[in-house]
Amino acid sequence: MRSRFTAFARGDAAYLLRSWHPSTRPGSLDVDPEVQWRRLQIVDTVRGGEHDEDGVVEFRASFRGPEGAGLLHERSRFVRVGGRWVYVDGEVS
Repeated sequence: MRSRFTAFARGDAAYLLRSWHPSTRPGSLDVDPEVQWRRLQIVDTVRGGEHDEDGVVEFRASFRGPEGAGLLHERSRFVRVGGRWVYVDGEVS
């Protein structure tokens, strides 16, 4: 999760796509250069440990864009593929 937040903050769409599960990954991704990701707060985790094959991360990410400050609150699902964690999908609240 933290590496994906960093990729959003740096505008690294290639990393975001590589760390996305093939079954839900979009064909392309445009990262808005006008959005500045400021802070990541991990709210909760379920599973996702060293011996798990799946996990959930609930987080809040603060940002600033052309419209002003904002907050993204999401509960994301991850699975391990080939030893690496990849993003499957998330529920935004």
